[in-house]
Amino acid sequence: MFEKQGNEERQSGIVELVAKQGFQTIEALAQHFGVTVQTIRRDVNMLASEGRLSRYRGGAGLSSSIENMEYERRRVVNLAPKQRIAAMVAQDVPDNASLFINIGTTTEQASRALLSHKNLRVVTNNINVAKIMSDNQQCSIVMAGGKVRNRDGAVIGQLAVQMIEQFRADIGIIGISGIDKDGGLFDYDLDEVMCTQAIIRNSRRVFLLADHSKFGRPAMVRVGDLSQINALYTDAPPPDSIAAILEASGATLEISG
Repeated sequence: MFEKQGNEERQSGIVELVAKQGFQTIEALAQHFGVTVQTIRRDVNMLASEGRLSRYRGGAGLSSSIENMEYERRRVVNLAPKQRIAAMVAQDVPDNASLFINIGTTTEQASRALLSHKNLRVVTNNINVAKIMSDNQQCSIVMAGGKVRNRDGAVIGQLAVQMIEQFRADIGIIGISGIDKDGGLFDYDLDEVMCTQAIIRNSRRVFLLADHSKFGRPAMVRVGDLSQINALYTDAPPPDSIAAILEASGATLEISG
């Protein structure tokens, strides 16, 4: 347990160092953190697989702010933490609730965790969520219309935004690609971001689902700010700056065991 905590702390430190100073060699990172080159290589491989940085020959640099990793890969990265996050969210969603659910692998897991709920009304721009939740015979599903993004089943664009704007839901369940240390919420695609912004505007409460790899991860398009959410569900303590923003805005921080 202590070793795992130490690994996570060091890996977060690597991401922070690369974000501040740019490309770092494996040898420099090993010296900075007082561990072996082999340990740093394992850390860099793990962080690259999570999309938190990019692995280069001999070192590590910032991950891309303009392109996300492909969807099937994202589905399996940090799967267990995403499932734990989804289980927490499901506990806080009552029966007989209306929900928005946006695109994302963690929101997909949330839809699976909600399959035993009764009398839900769901509006989604995520084909995968609609398909998953259709197994719940007591769930009514509204699928937003618009342009289908083939690679991940997202329905995006102005038509989808206009349809979302016709509803007011009890809870908006959203995923995100990156949370900046100043509390900014970011994603990669403007059309997708516009849909998420519409969900935030039209939700009475907003639940943000983000595993630890999203803290400090760069993405280009601003979705909004942590002050706009009511609860953050994650699997590890966030950086102090993010925790402080949540506390100042009165948002709840839920961390899976």
